[in-house]
Amino acid sequence: MINVSLKTLLDISLEAGREILNVYERDYFVETKGDGSPLTAADQRSHQAIIAGLQNVYGEIPILSEEGRKIPYAKRKDWSVFFLVDPLDGTKEFIKKNGEFTVNIALIEGGYPVMGVIYVPVLDTFYFGKTDLGAFKLEGASRMNPADDKALIEQSMQLPSTAPSDIVKVIASRSHMSEETEAFIEELRNDHTVNVLAGSSLKFCLVAEGKADYYPRYAPTMEWDTAAGQAIVEAAGGTMSRYEDNERFYYNRENLKNGWFFVKR
Repeated sequence: MINVSLKTLLDISLEAGREILNVYERDYFVETKGDGSPLTAADQRSHQAIIAGLQNVYGEIPILSEEGRKIPYAKRKDWSVFFLVDPLDGTKEFIKKNGEFTVNIALIEGGYPVMGVIYVPVLDTFYFGKTDLGAFKLEGASRMNPADDKALIEQSMQLPSTAPSDIVKVIASRSHMSEETEAFIEELRNDHTVNVLAGSSLKFCLVAEGKADYYPRYAPTMEWDTAAGQAIVEAAGGTMSRYEDNERFYYNRENLKNGWFFVKR
């Protein structure tokens, strides 16, 4: 695995979070992208902060970001390692001002996420995971200011941190609940007490943390929506699999739109 510092990714995420909150706390204009999804100055300012931060330290590693998605497959298909970035995951939640939006950065090697970080600006909480290291949660991330990776891990809580319970907790998208997801939840209710939770990439974090058991996503997403979350869930001992064949999710496909998937702790 290429040597990437979690502390560096924390610093970059914090800078992106500050840019997002600067927009969040004032009036802003909402544009509509070509695919119909919303775009704000916060998306763009976070993207610029992340790209500048990553290129400054890891200039040799290519970057695929939601706000810089127009890299042709012919150019990226041979990437053995790259960063996959969502500068503002949950733009709809950002616009609703419910706080459920995140900064996502993943390191992909050989088509799979080996490191992922998710920062929740409103909560000032940093989730991170790395293959063979584990998954962790740092609350009050901007105040803690760990000196290096060792200090970051020592100051963080290892995940999962919640013991199993008799209640099955299903997490689903607040803005994208599909009929198939509702049917899955209703089937579970035949034999279990089910609590339904919600969030953006927070859904992955809650599974990693042990606060949710399942995250079924039977609706479209994009690669940058899921890579960091998958890395954290897998580092915490969970799984993310493709709906159609139950295989592990992989990245840098020609079509960057994800198929359906299922996450469980």
